[in-house]
Amino acid sequence: MTHLLFTLFIYFPFDNAAADKTTFMTEFWKEHSKDATVEEMMLDSRARELTQQELPEILCMLPSLNGCRVLELGAGIGRFTKHLLTKAAHVTAVDFMESFVERNRQDNGHHSNATFIQADVTKLDFPQNSIDFIFSNWLLMYLSDEELKCFIQKILGWLRPGGFFFFRESCNYRSGDSKRDFNPTCYRTDPQYSQLVTTPQVEEPEGGLKFGFDIVLKKKVQTYVEMKNNPNQICWLLEKVSRSSNTQNGFSTFQQFLDNQQYTSRGILRYEKMFGAGYVSTGGPSTTKEFVDLLNLKPSQKVLDVGCGIGGGDFYMAKTFGVEVLGLDLSDNMVEIAMERAVTERLPSVQFEVADATKRTFPEGSFDVIYSRDTILHIDDKLALFKRFHSWLKPGGQLLISDYCCGEKPWTPAFEAYVKQRGYILYTPSQYGKFIEEAGFCNVQAEDRTAQFIRVINTELQRAESIKDEFIEEFSEEDYFAIVNGWREKLERSQSGDQRWGLFHATKN
Repeated sequence: MTHLLFTLFIYFPFDNAAADKTTFMTEFWKEHSKDATVEEMMLDSRARELTQQELPEILCMLPSLNGCRVLELGAGIGRFTKHLLTKAAHVTAVDFMESFVERNRQDNGHHSNATFIQADVTKLDFPQNSIDFIFSNWLLMYLSDEELKCFIQKILGWLRPGGFFFFRESCNYRSGDSKRDFNPTCYRTDPQYSQLVTTPQVEEPEGGLKFGFDIVLKKKVQTYVEMKNNPNQICWLLEKVSRSSNTQNGFSTFQQFLDNQQYTSRGILRYEKMFGAGYVSTGGPSTTKEFVDLLNLKPSQKVLDVGCGIGGGDFYMAKTFGVEVLGLDLSDNMVEIAMERAVTERLPSVQFEVADATKRTFPEGSFDVIYSRDTILHIDDKLALFKRFHSWLKPGGQLLISDYCCGEKPWTPAFEAYVKQRGYILYTPSQYGKFIEEAGFCNVQAEDRTAQFIRVINTELQRAESIKDEFIEEFSEEDYFAIVNGWREKLERSQSGDQRWGLFHATKN
């Protein structure tokens, strides 16, 4: 393979030629790499203190690297290289500054499974499907949008199917406090990154399958939130997946489908108006209180909320019982709103991340409680997910789920069409409970709560009538009737017996 001297082309806020951009970038990093220190590399006087806290935080987000071929891009002086080398079969560490590469080689060259390269990442060439994991730290913000799209396609080609790409960027504005005479960095928003990295696709030469990236997780670096009050350091973990079996109604990813169809920002706020402030699940605060009371939560317990929505239940649990909550949701729009609310709530014990619960990993015994409200209806292999839940719970831990279920088939054509349009995978409450038992849980209580569901819908329809003028003023008459008609249809489906609502409570031995 050929490795060329790094000449990184970037987006710059002036209409300069590529050569001028290269000159700006080269001069910038020459100024900030004279001694190859961690402070220079991170452009921050608190670099050592930050590193001490953020290294374990970031490393715990990575998938298992045992036996993996790893490519580290923007490796710098090797802050992460030395840790990756202890886990992976081989690490190729790439950076464009010679002084950084040499420092990395000096510190980590004694490892027999390391290769160090000074190169232009946009011109690197690796064989198709030859890499298991790619790690990038503060690199993509130096590429233009077009360069980033092309680069993502190259990365997709290098990774094997099922391989992972982790990257971290400064979003919205600079983070380091080093003096800079000029700043050639492109500070994108995190939604811009999510769109740019999930749109490109590659076609495998054999078989003709198309592949793209799905987001496994996206979250803030908590170290920067706590130490610098900076919520703009964002990490992503992506997985290379087949697009041929992973598209939904014309969208590249299921996440894009959710955020552009059912869970648009406006749609979420309309739901909240019906369910109650902070909630997007059946019954809002009333059912949340009823169900959470079943858990007998204790201070300092750790709760995982799968499908956290906009966080109302998480704030309630943290404020009322003193627990620590991690809320996951696949909808970027949901998590964005939840994070905005978290600033107001001022509850550091509640954190949120965009994550796919079917792919996210946690160490065994990480949580005391796993809680989920009306979310798992989207997930195909429920048994596999419940087995993951069982692993993540501590001995004696509890599982509590409410979810949409169904009656016995055959269903009415209207219900068939509804389930297909929403992409739901539904089972009867008893079938659902058997999946939980099969996953290893004991004391499984599987209750058909459809009668309660019907009562709640009627209550919410009455409330909608009482706030009609307020709703229309805040949204529109069209929005009002869209919501109300949706609730009436939900009522009809439930009264006919097609749509059911289940409540499931279980423990781990």
